[in-house]
Amino acid sequence: MMWFVSLVVSAAASLRCASRVMEMVLSFLHLPWSAPSWYAGRVWLLRLGYYKLMHTKERASDWVWIVDHTIQLGAEKCLVILGLRLGSLPLGRSVCHEEVEPLTLVPMRQSTGDIVYQQLEETIEKTGIPREIIGDHGSDLKSGVEKFCQAHPETCSIYDIKHKTASLLKHELEDDPAWGEFTRLAALTKKVVQQTSLAFVAPPNQRTKARYMNVEILIRWGRKLLDFLERGEQEAQDNFAQEHLEEKVGWIVPFRDHLAQWEEILQIITTTECFVREQGLTHGCHLALKERLVLVAQTERAKRVCAQLLVFVAEESFKAKPNERLLGSSEVIESVFGKLKRLEGDQAKSGFTSLVLGVAAMVSTTTIEVVHKALETVRTKEVLDWVKKTLGKSVQAKRREAFKSPDETEQKWDQFGMAA
Repeated sequence: MMWFVSLVVSAAASLRCASRVMEMVLSFLHLPWSAPSWYAGRVWLLRLGYYKLMHTKERASDWVWIVDHTIQLGAEKCLVILGLRLGSLPLGRSVCHEEVEPLTLVPMRQSTGDIVYQQLEETIEKTGIPREIIGDHGSDLKSGVEKFCQAHPETCSIYDIKHKTASLLKHELEDDPAWGEFTRLAALTKKVVQQTSLAFVAPPNQRTKARYMNVEILIRWGRKLLDFLERGEQEAQDNFAQEHLEEKVGWIVPFRDHLAQWEEILQIITTTECFVREQGLTHGCHLALKERLVLVAQTERAKRVCAQLLVFVAEESFKAKPNERLLGSSEVIESVFGKLKRLEGDQAKSGFTSLVLGVAAMVSTTTIEVVHKALETVRTKEVLDWVKKTLGKSVQAKRREAFKSPDETEQKWDQFGMAA
C-alpha cells in the first residue's frame, strides 16, 4: 500500500501506471504477490487523503493559513486551505508539500466574500485563530479574508508575492506597444517555423491564463535568439541558411533595447520573489532587499519598478511583530494544484471528482505509519459518504446520462463518480 501511494504521490505516476509498474517489478523479481489494481490503489489514496484532512490538528496561535481556489470544468470552485506553524517556517528555501497540513477542502457552486468568511470561521475549530492568512487578491477571497481579519484583529492578511509581481508586470507591459508587438510576432513566428528546419528557434507557447506570471521564458528566448543570430553572423556557419533565418526571425533585432529593459525588470522581480520566498517577511526586511536591488536597477523604468516593490515589501513586513517571521509566498498551494491536475489527467476536464481528496493525500508527512493508521481507521464507506455529500455527481456522469441512447441500458455510477 505504501509502495503504491509513494509511486503516485512522490514519483508522479498515474494510478494505472503505478499498478502496472508494481506488476512488472513483482514479475521481474519473481515475487509471489499480486499487484493491486489501479482502482484499489485509488481507494487507498482517497482514504489517506480523508484521514489527513480529518485528522486532529494542534490548536495554537501561530498558524498560517494558505488559501486559494482551484477550478475545473463546470460552475464549481474548490476552496482549499493549507496550514503550517510559523515556528516550522523554513529559512533559506521554499515551503514544501510535506510541511503543510490540509485544513479545509470545500467544493462550492458559488463563492462570495461571505461564503469564504464562513469557511474561515469554521476552520478556527481545527487550529484556533491563525496569526496569518496568505493568498492572492481574488475578489471573493480578498473580501472574505478582510472580513475575517476585522473580526479577529490578531490575524494579518498577506498578499502573495508572486501574484503581486505578476500584477506589477501586467501594469508595466500591458500598455507597452513594444511588448504587444513582440508577443504578436513571437506567436506568428511559432506558427511559421514549427514545422520547418528552423523549428529549433521557435518561441515557447504563450499562455492565455496567468500570462504575466510566465513572461520570463519568452524574454529569455528573445535574448538567446539575439545571441544566436550574432554568433551566426560572426562565425559564418554553414549548417543553416543565414538569409532564411533572418527572414523568419530577423524581426527580433529592433527589439534589442526593449529586451534589455524587460530583462532588467525581470531580474528585479526574480530577486524580490526569491528573497521573500526564502527569507519570509520580517520587520524592516525591505532594507536588506534594497541592498540587493540597487545593484540591479540601472534604467529609470527599472528603478520605478524597484521602488514599487520595496514599498510593497515594507508595508507587508511591518505587519510582522518584532522577532517574528511571516510567510510571504503561497506558491506551495499553486504547486499542489498542479500536482492534483497531473493526478487527475483527463478527469480534470470532467469537473471535480473524488480525486480532489488527493490534495490532502499529497501534503503533510506520508510515512508507512501514517498510511497504516489511515487505512486502519478510515473505512471506505466514510469516504463514500463524504464524496456523496460534498461532490454529488461529476460532470462526466451527468454528460453520460444526458446523452445516452433511449434504448441504452441505464448506466450506473458508484459514489466515486466512476462507471460501475
